[in-house]
Amino acid sequence: MSVRGSLRRHRSIGTALSLAAAVSLAATLSACSGDDPPKKAYTVPTSPCGIPVDPALVKAALPGGDTLSTATVKPNGGTVRCNLSVDGKEALSLAQAWWSQGQTTATVSQGYSNTDDGVLSEDERFVHTEKAGVGRTVSSCKVSEHPEQDLYTVVETRDTGVDDPDAIEELLIAFTEAVEGSAACG
Repeated sequence: MSVRGSLRRHRSIGTALSLAAAVSLAATLSACSGDDPPKKAYTVPTSPCGIPVDPALVKAALPGGDTLSTATVKPNGGTVRCNLSVDGKEALSLAQAWWSQGQTTATVSQGYSNTDDGVLSEDERFVHTEKAGVGRTVSSCKVSEHPEQDLYTVVETRDTGVDDPDAIEELLIAFTEAVEGSAACG
């Protein structure tokens, strides 16, 4: 074998070894970097705070953790809020709130955090961002306790690192439909 052929063979082996080492190093670094989101080891109930919603849609808007708890809060006579906490830290709020008739979803959304510059649906019933959303229930949603008011739904994440506009939109629509089919709408 010529010297030139031997050098080419050594370079090829050296290049192959360098490439293998680089791939191995990259795999090791990515495994250690923590790029994978934390596991969601908890189970989401099928009816958080009494409203039946697909647990997978709720889970998509929650951070990783080990335990999930829910609490119903009624801060005033027209609002019912279901707060979901992961590992003891509030992570998501699903709310129902009565507002004066004649408001638009865009106007109502201004009363909630993280809805600025939200995407308005074609039918103007929903506004959502990557962290929150507001939905208007159907006009037939009426109860005697709230005459001349419309019921809105609100989905809000709490500083959890979950920024997923598709997950928020899907949960908002499903939650609104679930509220429409519940006793909240009479």
